Amino acid sequence: MKRKFVYFFSKKQSDGNKEMKNLLGGKGAGLAEMASIGLPVPAGFTITTEVCDLFYKNDKHYPAGLEKEVDENMRKLEKEVGKKFGDANDPLLVSVRSGAPLSMPGMMETILNLGLNDRSVTGLALKTGNRRFALDAYRRFIMMYGSTAKGIDREEFNHAFEALKSQRTRQRLALPSHAKVNDTDVDESELQLLVEEFKAIYKRNIGQDFPQDPREQLWGSVDAVFGSWMAEKAVTYRRVEKIKGVVGTAVNVQQMVFGNMGPKSGTGVCFTRDPNSGENTFYGDYLVNAQGEDVVAGIRTPIKLSDFEKADPASYKQLVDVRRTLERHFKDMQDLEFTVEEGRLYMLQCRTGKRSPAASFRIAVDMVAEGLIPREQAILRIKDKDIEGIFYPIIDPDQKEEMKKNFLVSGIDAVPGAACGKVVFNAKDAEAAAAHGEKVILVRKETSPEDVGGMHAAQGILTATGGKTSHAAVVARGWGKCCIVGCEKLNINYEKGELSVGDSVVRQGEEITLNGSTGQVYRGAMRLIKPEPPASFKTLMGWVDKIRAIRVRTNADTPYDAAKGVELGAEGIGLCRTEHMFFDTEERRLAIQEMIVADTLPGRVEALAKLLPFQKEDFKGIFKAMDGFPVTIRLIDPPLHEFVPHTEEKQIQLADQIGVPYEKVRLRVEQLHEANPMLGHRGCRLCITYPEILDMQVRAVIEAACECAQAGVKVMPEIMIPLTIDKKELAILDQRTRQLADAIIRERGARLRYLVGTMIEVPRAALLADQIAEVAEFFSFGTNDLTQMTMGISRDDAGKFLPDYVDEKKAGVFADDPFQSLDQDGVGMLVRMGIEKGRRTKPGLKIGICGEHGGEAKSVEFCCRVGMNYVSCSPFRVPIARLAAAQAEIKRKQASAPAKAKKGAVKKAKPAKIKATAKKIRKTAKKQFPKRKIVRGKKTKKR
Repeated sequence: MKRKFVYFFSKKQSDGNKEMKNLLGGKGAGLAEMASIGLPVPAGFTITTEVCDLFYKNDKHYPAGLEKEVDENMRKLEKEVGKKFGDANDPLLVSVRSGAPLSMPGMMETILNLGLNDRSVTGLALKTGNRRFALDAYRRFIMMYGSTAKGIDREEFNHAFEALKSQRTRQRLALPSHAKVNDTDVDESELQLLVEEFKAIYKRNIGQDFPQDPREQLWGSVDAVFGSWMAEKAVTYRRVEKIKGVVGTAVNVQQMVFGNMGPKSGTGVCFTRDPNSGENTFYGDYLVNAQGEDVVAGIRTPIKLSDFEKADPASYKQLVDVRRTLERHFKDMQDLEFTVEEGRLYMLQCRTGKRSPAASFRIAVDMVAEGLIPREQAILRIKDKDIEGIFYPIIDPDQKEEMKKNFLVSGIDAVPGAACGKVVFNAKDAEAAAAHGEKVILVRKETSPEDVGGMHAAQGILTATGGKTSHAAVVARGWGKCCIVGCEKLNINYEKGELSVGDSVVRQGEEITLNGSTGQVYRGAMRLIKPEPPASFKTLMGWVDKIRAIRVRTNADTPYDAAKGVELGAEGIGLCRTEHMFFDTEERRLAIQEMIVADTLPGRVEALAKLLPFQKEDFKGIFKAMDGFPVTIRLIDPPLHEFVPHTEEKQIQLADQIGVPYEKVRLRVEQLHEANPMLGHRGCRLCITYPEILDMQVRAVIEAACECAQAGVKVMPEIMIPLTIDKKELAILDQRTRQLADAIIRERGARLRYLVGTMIEVPRAALLADQIAEVAEFFSFGTNDLTQMTMGISRDDAGKFLPDYVDEKKAGVFADDPFQSLDQDGVGMLVRMGIEKGRRTKPGLKIGICGEHGGEAKSVEFCCRVGMNYVSCSPFRVPIARLAAAQAEIKRKQASAPAKAKKGAVKKAKPAKIKATAKKIRKTAKKQFPKRKIVRGKKTKKR
């Protein structure tokens, strides 16, 4: 069957639908769907994402047959609208727009008014009776084609336009120097001059006249859209957004409708709900006498939808009806682009709208309450970054006087939250500063897609123009990044590196604070605090906890971390790193250092005795915070050299403090040096060599647990031995642990149950998990070290080359950084093997994970699939793990539902099949045994 590369859409015929996003892109699928349900969509056709993929695979050559398909669909479009492409008197004009399967606002290209030339612009003027409109459309087309398809710096066109407005329009209107000249103030004769100037810019840069053949214009524009897929800004956006597995963008060729025909025309962008708060109110911007790029680019500050309603109530009512239809149809908040041409509404885009983290929760919960979606669908819509964003900072309200004194300017509150940092005026400086750990605010007149790297690096974004649906707002909202736009009182001087509001001047490097929730900007760095999560967050997370089938614990080393973990939904501690407690105070550090320097057993025991009360009190605090939840305590893991000083000055100081010669300290530090400490004397190997360390730590755990239990605290300690590689090694330490623990419990007369288990973090341990499970009561996969040892990659050194392994433009070996998202193919195979082998020996073996993979969504889903009992992660990632576990369970049930249905269908069909088979058997038997009567299941003789 011949491959289809082009899909047509119109009110009469739509080849595609909303389920074809991967092939038609989000825009193409949305246009086809809107047309098919009867909404006013200008006709057109979509060139598929498959063509983009083939374009790059075939050294930027199109597949055979594409040109013919495009010609056929253009003729179909001409017939649909009753105009000819390239006609001089009444031309069919089209837009050429990108549309990837996933939203990438502003990252790829758009060209409008394609088909205009020196002859057809006159025909359009005569046909519409509006020469100003025709010339405005032509100057836009020359600029967009020149900058997008041919790479001319757009600033050349902008500079020429600004010069004309300043030198001619301002004088004609007698406007003072400080007054703004709008694009709409430019008259017909001035636009004619501008068109000629734009054509001259084109010829000066390209060496050829502006193309007059519409067919050449069309293919030049299609080339530009496909070319934009691998542009630096688009690649950067995909990297930042972690968009992978998408083959390319589609190209949408669509009949032009015009929002720049006069005061009864305009263009807008809107959301069916407020994308910042999630409130069920219509939200958006509208520009009178403008084309779509003007709204998104933020070149002019638009009016609110409420003002649009007053100016054109009939068109507004049509838009409200479309809003209602699309929300019910797609069952999600929609981002819409529309144009009004002489009072008639046209829909140009429909896609799932980007929203703030708080809005994500409110919209999901509200849509369940409205009966639009079930709870499971609401949960699947929330992403891990939505949870992270719920905890973004706000300005501490107790600073009212400071806020009043330092107020600078206000603009449009585009994305809520707060941010403070040093002012920078370009993306490059923002990225450079962030790379050095500096917090910056990116300040621009308006942002463009080229700024995306700096926007991501900055803490917040401030622009002088634009509205709530401008490029800056849409991109920042997708990242949950504080953003204020439309600060029209803000004067920005890039050359001087300063911004000013009246007499107040802020220079590059000085700090400002943004309040994205109110649109206010302050001088200096205000104090920021973490907000309380909204009610909808608590509601949805309540649903999450009822659905998930796996427990979520936290990694915590202090009572504060433990309490924070419980507050965020943790059901125990999966990793308490005892060595972190050694660094808490100078007294503790000295005790562990004295133990390390000691060269006799009594000396080490004496030093450890000083540490015992500290460790015991720490454990008591953690047990109390975790009342009723299990606590997994890992015995000492790092090599001893990490605890001692390595400079001569610090070694002399230590020798004085513990009363030994400096030379003894120096020699001991030298002895501890290892060529590869990660694979050296650490973990359980230390306890084999120095069992007195194990004794002190086990005593601290069990004594703390006994005292808490006797005080009425429900204690569930789990002692974890790290870095095990062999059953015998574990058995030696397990036996010593139990002998000491049991003796203390008897001595205290306490009733206490505890577990002893191990970390599986060495490949050999996973391979021998069936043997190790004979001793261990639980496994906890330490996937940080397991990843290092399995892949032979040092986490501390990988930064030099691992980015190339993840970068799709370079090696592209891995889809994700294996230290951030578990390598399921390699490391995951060992994890799966370890679980299967361990439970073959001990079916009820408790198994969890305690690396930071335990808080990463895809890794958590893997843990659910392989049958772990729990995951454990840092406190602030606990809600992410809870969500990911629930989503994994929902997906599991959805995947098993078709299988069950199929199985059910087989069962229903089975009796009929058995009946038919039985009848056939009876018939055959009658022939073979005529003297016998055959009864179902029996054989009887004829009387």
